[in-house]
Amino acid sequence: MNAFYEQIIVTCCWNMIAVLGMSVLTGFTRLFSFGNAGFIAIGAYTSAIMSKQFHLPFVLSFIIGAAMAGLIAFLLGSLTIRLRGDYFLISCLGFGECVRVLFNYTKNLTGGATGYTGIPKATNWVIAVVNVVLAFIIAWNLIHSRYGQAFSAIRENEVAAAANGIDVVRYKKMSFVFSAVYAGWAGALFAHFMTYINPTMFNLGKSSELVITTVLGGLGSLTGSVLGTLIVQLLPEIFRKFAEYRMLFYGIAVVLVILLRPAGLLGYREFSLKGILRAVKGRRQKS
Repeated sequence: MNAFYEQIIVTCCWNMIAVLGMSVLTGFTRLFSFGNAGFIAIGAYTSAIMSKQFHLPFVLSFIIGAAMAGLIAFLLGSLTIRLRGDYFLISCLGFGECVRVLFNYTKNLTGGATGYTGIPKATNWVIAVVNVVLAFIIAWNLIHSRYGQAFSAIRENEVAAAANGIDVVRYKKMSFVFSAVYAGWAGALFAHFMTYINPTMFNLGKSSELVITTVLGGLGSLTGSVLGTLIVQLLPEIFRKFAEYRMLFYGIAVVLVILLRPAGLLGYREFSLKGILRAVKGRRQKS
């Protein structure tokens, strides 16, 4: 496959995995985090170090990378998950920036500001697509299990959920760890495709992009997250001449979505062929 098209496919795929994790966190438990780029960085650097310095197989390296991101999220969540509203968001934002700065100054381990080079190339478009399908199936099964029902109950009303015996703190922490594992997973795929990473790739702008993509695609919708990722990642390629203004376009898009469709393009609904056929059939009957 042409290298340009492969890069677009892989970029869409690893971002899709990160956004699916964010969708579970934000769309189903209504927790907003501006620090998930930090978890992507943890997954990327951990996997890269495991592969390059310890010569572990790619599969084992990226599993360790995702697990490390989940472990850090568990520890962070134990301290911050009880915070409400903006306080949780700000703590996550601070965490993401701390991770970036830490990797920037640990030159002996991560290469510092100059970046980490020589990462074995193991990700291609086939592996990326397979990973996205696997990530979607896992997220879909989670959301349609009793855990997903608990997430949705917390999203609708925390007090009512707690009154019905749902351990709100436990399930919030679970969704936070899940989103971090997906972010670490995405970071590992990214690192083993680019073969070079540096801290500036995982800044606040990347965390903001994940949140914007989730809101744009639709809160409470996994297929909406897939759609949102395709839109956000492909539009800069289509309008490459205006790529430097993409954050401006993202901001305008979010404002328009909030005004016109507050829940996002597919908010609280899932895209399906059966749904399309039912809609077409209903319109024909009305006509």
